[in-house]
Amino acid sequence: MTLLRLARATGTVVPALLRGGGVRLASSKASGSDAALEIVARSKSFGGYVTRYRHYAETLKCDMGFAVYTPPVCETDPAAKCPTMYWLSGLTCDDTNFITKAGAQKYLAENNLMVVCPDTSPRGCNLPGEDDAYDFGTGAGFYISATTEHYKDHYHMYEYITQELPSFVEQHLPALPAARSILGHSMGGLGALNLYLKNPTQYKTVSAFSPICNPINCAWGQKAFRGYLGDDEATWQAWDPCMLLSQTDLDALPEILISQGLADEFLESQLRPSSLPKHKNIRLEMHEGYDHSYYFIASFIEQHIKHHAAALTR
Repeated sequence: MTLLRLARATGTVVPALLRGGGVRLASSKASGSDAALEIVARSKSFGGYVTRYRHYAETLKCDMGFAVYTPPVCETDPAAKCPTMYWLSGLTCDDTNFITKAGAQKYLAENNLMVVCPDTSPRGCNLPGEDDAYDFGTGAGFYISATTEHYKDHYHMYEYITQELPSFVEQHLPALPAARSILGHSMGGLGALNLYLKNPTQYKTVSAFSPICNPINCAWGQKAFRGYLGDDEATWQAWDPCMLLSQTDLDALPEILISQGLADEFLESQLRPSSLPKHKNIRLEMHEGYDHSYYFIASFIEQHIKHHAAALTR
């Protein structure tokens, strides 16, 4: 049993695992890929493992948690590395929502895929207004790069998700480099679309459940963008999927899968899928009777995982 697997089994703090074997002891605030990785909890599921980790995020200047599912092949073959889906959760969520509610592990195991579920914002930064509302600050990082005075030092979820976290994951866990995809729900669906459209060579594909499609024209987006980016609305457009898609060659775009429930209470007031461009490569599926909850996600997560598996293993 390797040191990492022994530590996983006993639930202890894991020193950084270096490529080529060996370990290096590191403090919780060591920088970059040498930072310590702490195991918070671990449970077996469908032959693989759900593990919650904690590390110090240099980009965000705080400790961050993330959850991972590793399929059975990672346990049976020490040399195995798997393609990785990055899941971004919605408002008020943290790293546990998807991994405990979506019912994805069976399908991840069948397709030999990992999933990494980061938190939705920095935590414990004690910034003005950070904990005053459910839709701004803690639990509502919107996966962007803040520029306003109070938030510019910590709220860089964009850099954390696209740079620091994947580097850290690929350093310490059995993730196959250059085989990443991204998906999310609501605010996380917005984040997934934005991150994919801004970094098309970094992710093999994208999908979303009930995403905030046109944030510059809804209350959630306007509040977040004003708080994180300031009053210049021209700067907001860089974080709106509808605006990014309008600047994209849609004919050259790999298929984007979007699932939306028709009984979603936020359908037109906040999510606005009708604002998306109409194109064969934007596969918008509307589902009768489904709301904004994880019951909807659990109903269609198999389809989304198959969508990602096809792109990641091509």
